[in-house]
Amino acid sequence: MNVLGIIPARWASSRFLGKPLVKIGSKSMIERVYKQSAKTLDNVIVATDDMRIFEEVRRFNGQVVMTSEKHQSGTDRCYEALKVFQKETSQKFDFVINIQGDEPFIQGEQIKQIIGCFKIPDTQIVTLVKKITEAGIVFDPSCPKVIMNTKSEAIYFSRSTIPYINATKKEDWFDKFTFYEHLGLYGYKSEILSEITKLPPSSLENAESLEQNRWLENAFKIKVVETDHENISIDTQEDLDRIIEQGFID
Repeated sequence: MNVLGIIPARWASSRFLGKPLVKIGSKSMIERVYKQSAKTLDNVIVATDDMRIFEEVRRFNGQVVMTSEKHQSGTDRCYEALKVFQKETSQKFDFVINIQGDEPFIQGEQIKQIIGCFKIPDTQIVTLVKKITEAGIVFDPSCPKVIMNTKSEAIYFSRSTIPYINATKKEDWFDKFTFYEHLGLYGYKSEILSEITKLPPSSLENAESLEQNRWLENAFKIKVVETDHENISIDTQEDLDRIIEQGFID
């Protein structure tokens, strides 16, 4: 099983410009994500559209490819990077893992969970979810929620609280139902990655601003795996300051 981990990394983040190069202790964000991922995966590359990020990855001897500035999503960038890297190395990868470039403490166990699903023949796309343990998150639109079927496949992703708990006060919802949040780690069969990047934006995707709803709306199956590990994302300078205060830096 040939698996390629790809870390999309762009400079022009609207909330945190130049985020991949921000220092977290002695290492840049992108170096931390790369080296954490490389503990589990034999093949990891950074896919960027900026020479500053490209040079930083080369500095710490990582693998990196330049991609277009025009991509609308990390998924699109992953597919271009897959094609470029396969051509450059004459290798063929059966599966791709899309690793978020702003999660410097990603757990190897989470990557292994994704890889485990690749052994199931009908797997197209895989992602992770985590049981919500704080009532406030249930109503937070910045935290996408997901509902699943009995085969552990996603039915729908939403920034709203799903499902709606009928005939119950909102303050009691958390105690009446087990809600799940979506974590942004994805795995794809390579041929499926090729197909989904050709799809036009969908109405449900645009409504929620959640790319994965485009795939569901076009009848692709997203297998869902539950993890107990908390993801620590750094989206803003405030997030970084909080991480430093809490002593996460080695």
